Amino acid sequence: MKGIFITFEGGEGCGKSTQARALYARLKRRGIPALLTLEPGGTDLGQRIRDLLKRQVSTSISPEAELLLFNASRAQLVRQVIRPALKRGSVVICDRFYDSTTAYQGYGRGLDMAAVKAVNDFAAGGLKPDLTVLPDIPPEHGLDRKGRGVEDRFEQEAVRFHKHVRSGYLRLARMEPERWLVIDGRLARRQIADRIWKRVSGLLKGP
Repeated sequence: MKGIFITFEGGEGCGKSTQARALYARLKRRGIPALLTLEPGGTDLGQRIRDLLKRQVSTSISPEAELLLFNASRAQLVRQVIRPALKRGSVVICDRFYDSTTAYQGYGRGLDMAAVKAVNDFAAGGLKPDLTVLPDIPPEHGLDRKGRGVEDRFEQEAVRFHKHVRSGYLRLARMEPERWLVIDGRLARRQIADRIWKRVSGLLKGP
């Protein structure tokens, strides 16, 4: 069986992590080999980078450094975790991948898109998702879901930043409609999960 690579994308509080876990559990219940991982993270190196990028809110990190740090984590994850699992025939589910970097550092931070794409492509080593799921919600709604407790570096950004990120995601989805599944993230969790499963079932059956 050929491995299948599925990524979940979206802004803060969109529910992507919940849906990624739900899909993983559904696959496991059916005895389908699956692996769930996340970005940044998924490896020892990636976890250290994650702590730096998201948890240490007092640390000043330039947009260019963000771009390179996210991709350092990605390069390690692809080679250490994702590609080996795909070679074993597993369904690999990744909570964020290079589309996050394009949306956040490209559209959100305003970095040069050609530079973002070049670094993303180098880190991913040619790996491209078979399916990218985007639970789409207005940024204000997502931030309200997250609450105003302990915020990471990105949750602290102004709503305008998150609107740029959302706009970037929707633009990416329009550019590759065959790869993206855009769902209203305000629907009930079960409704969203069932729509995702319908699309994934088609991938599992093959062409």
